[in-house]
Amino acid sequence: MPEDEALTNEHRSRAAAWFAALRDRICAAFERLEIDYAGPDADTLTAGRFARTDWERPGGGGGTMTVMRGRVFEKVGVNISTVFGEFAPEFRKEIPGADQDPRFWASGISLVAHMRSPLVPAVHMNTRHVITSKAWFGGGGDLTPIYPDPEAAADFHAQMAQACGTYEPDAYERFKKWCDEYFFLPHRDEPRGAGGIFFDYVDSGDWERDFTFVRAVGEAFLRAYPPIVASRMDDEWTPEQRRHQLVRRGRYVEFNLLYDRGTRFGLRTGGNTEAILMSLPPEVAWP
Repeated sequence: MPEDEALTNEHRSRAAAWFAALRDRICAAFERLEIDYAGPDADTLTAGRFARTDWERPGGGGGTMTVMRGRVFEKVGVNISTVFGEFAPEFRKEIPGADQDPRFWASGISLVAHMRSPLVPAVHMNTRHVITSKAWFGGGGDLTPIYPDPEAAADFHAQMAQACGTYEPDAYERFKKWCDEYFFLPHRDEPRGAGGIFFDYVDSGDWERDFTFVRAVGEAFLRAYPPIVASRMDDEWTPEQRRHQLVRRGRYVEFNLLYDRGTRFGLRTGGNTEAILMSLPPEVAWP
C-alpha cells in the first residue's frame, strides 16, 4: 500500500464519506420525484421509498444496497461499498499496482435507474476510489433513452462537460470518447445509449485535485438527471412504447453481463452478488 499510511487513511475516510453523502442526496432527490408524480395512474400507485440493506464482505468491508421500486422509478439502486483485502493471484496482473502488492482498498457509489415510463431515459452513474500500491479514481455517468431524446442527451452532456472543464480543458472530449467506446455492444454493432463520460486510473499526482473532480461529477449528475425525469415523467405512453422499452432493456442486460468491468470486479473480489447485479432491470424482453 502507499507509504504514507496516515495520509492514505485520511483519503480513504474522506472518499468513503463523500460517496455516502452523495447517496443520501440522490435518494432524497429521487424520492421527491416520486412524491411529485402526477402522471398516468398517479392516484392508484404508491410513491416509492428507498429501502436499505447492509451487507458484509467475508474478506473485509461491506456496503449498503439502497433500492426503490416506485411509480416513477420502476427500479433504482444507489449502492455504496467499502471493501478491502487481497486480490486473487489470477487477477493481480489486471489491476495497477496489485502485481507488486496484492492488498487493496476500494470505495465507491454505483447507481442505475430503470424507469417506469419509456419516455424517461434510464441512467447509470458511478464513482470510486481504489488503492493498491497505487491510488486512483474512476467512474462516469451515461444516459440511455429508450427513444432518441436529443434534448435530454444535450442537457446531460452539458453538465458532464462542465464538471470535466473544472479538471482539464480536454477532459470532456477524452472521457466522452472513452464512454462512447466503452458502452458499445460489439455483437450488436451499436452503442448502449446516448453516452456521457467514462474515466479510470485518474491520478494526476494531486489527490485533492482529483477528488475535487470526482465530487464535481456527482454534483453534475444531481444537476442533470432529476430535471430530465421531472419534465418527462407525467407524459402518457402506450403499450407499444412499453414493449419497445423492454426490448431495449435487453441491450442493457447484455452489456452488463458480457462487458461491464464493474460487474467483473465486484464478482471477482467477493462482493455482494445482489448488490452487483442491482444494475439489471426488473423486467426485460427479447424480440
